[in-house]
Amino acid sequence: MVFGMDAIESLRQDLRAGRIDADRLIDLIAALQRQLQTALQRIEELEKKLGGPPTAKLTEPYSVRAEEQRQAARGQEKGKKKRPGRRGRFISQDKIDQAERREKVFPDDVPPQACHLSHVRPVWRLENGRAVLVAYEIYRGPNNRYGQIPGVLGRSEFGMEIITEIAFLVYVVGLSFDKVCLLLNFFQNLRLRKSQADALLYRLSRHWQHEFDVLCTLLGNSLVVHADETSWSLNSVWAFLSEKARVLLFGVHKDADTLKQVLDPATFAGLVFSDDAAIYANFTQSQKCWAHLLRKAIKLTLQDPTNSEYRRFTDRLLAIYHEACRVRRDGRLGDAGRAQKVAVLEDEIFSLCAPLWSADLPPLEGLDNDYRLLVHEVMRLGIAKQLFPFVTVPSPQQPNGAVKRVDGTNNESERTLRNPAQARVTGRTSKTSVGARRQTILTSVLESLRLYLKTFRLASVLEELKRWWKIGQSCFTTLLKQLHLSVPDEPIINQILPIPTPSG
Repeated sequence: MVFGMDAIESLRQDLRAGRIDADRLIDLIAALQRQLQTALQRIEELEKKLGGPPTAKLTEPYSVRAEEQRQAARGQEKGKKKRPGRRGRFISQDKIDQAERREKVFPDDVPPQACHLSHVRPVWRLENGRAVLVAYEIYRGPNNRYGQIPGVLGRSEFGMEIITEIAFLVYVVGLSFDKVCLLLNFFQNLRLRKSQADALLYRLSRHWQHEFDVLCTLLGNSLVVHADETSWSLNSVWAFLSEKARVLLFGVHKDADTLKQVLDPATFAGLVFSDDAAIYANFTQSQKCWAHLLRKAIKLTLQDPTNSEYRRFTDRLLAIYHEACRVRRDGRLGDAGRAQKVAVLEDEIFSLCAPLWSADLPPLEGLDNDYRLLVHEVMRLGIAKQLFPFVTVPSPQQPNGAVKRVDGTNNESERTLRNPAQARVTGRTSKTSVGARRQTILTSVLESLRLYLKTFRLASVLEELKRWWKIGQSCFTTLLKQLHLSVPDEPIINQILPIPTPSG
């Protein structure tokens, strides 16, 4: 007797209706038990023919290394393997012997004849596209004044150009430490361990910490700022892009306190481009992203192509935006002319949204409610004067002489956050606040250099860093002094991303 699902359901209904007695039910149970016993015997016979039951899946690793670890835990000594070749660190003399050349370094403003040789330090430099080991002879003069190797941080064995290249590959290009080490070895004949690359980036971030504070100060005194954020492995990543600075914050909270420390709505007098998030509601001048509004309208037409009202609204909204961009580009118009055109555009927004907005309908169902919410959002932004400020704002000029484009969208900040968002999805982000702090400093400085250099290339970046080293201040600090600004006494980076205190 075999029971299918239909038979079992029929049996259940008969039992509930009282059409089957207890004796009949007991007979059915006994028959099922006999069938189960027969099936188990058949399975046992088949297993014997196949050589027994299949091997059970192991939950513990069974590699050689795992077994050696288990033996060590039991107190058994494993046989020590002899590794060919030399182990441990190279002593300085070995590195000096391998150097391609020697250079003498004397203290500034001290005649060479008044100095004597103190020590020799080997340093890897990047020259003509390849790594070169240079032995620097450090001379000491009166009052223990030592010669300083140009472009070398402290007692580092790597030049500033190599550390900057590593920072660019890791934080701007988005490569892993493994791939960066492979690239340096393959293209520039520089053997570098991941631990060395990691330590070099930490040193560079400490060296550039003041530059980050300068960038935040310049950001707060900019004409136009694009702001956007997205989730990250630690809290969020936030991008602030202006004509004077590009500040990216990693591992921060998306809240009013963080925004106040970087771009205080109470004191910032420029124009902020953003989405319609509530965190940006308190700025004096706001430009909401037209791309967000148009994407919502276009989505409605794709979800319901037959709805003529959705199509009419989308077409008209897109036409208004194109007209605003045309007015923005029209060089024949002055400030007064653009202001008149903006007033006409605001009237067209009111005419487009007023019928549905004035109806004050309750929440609807499905796409009709999405359409109602979109109309109310456009109308609310129009009344708040947050749709067309981009038409009348002056074109900001970057320090490198280029004019920053203003087009009514926040696409620039969204593109900037694309790589961090992809790194979040693939798990290639920092997992600690220390790493987030380092990435915040290095990424902000490197990205901001784009605004100050005619061409953003390794050669131009290195030339700029040499100039910093020579005059004792960065291009960011130079602009800060020209604007008669000063950084706060308390480092801004410590307020946004405090240095973690060791536990215990």
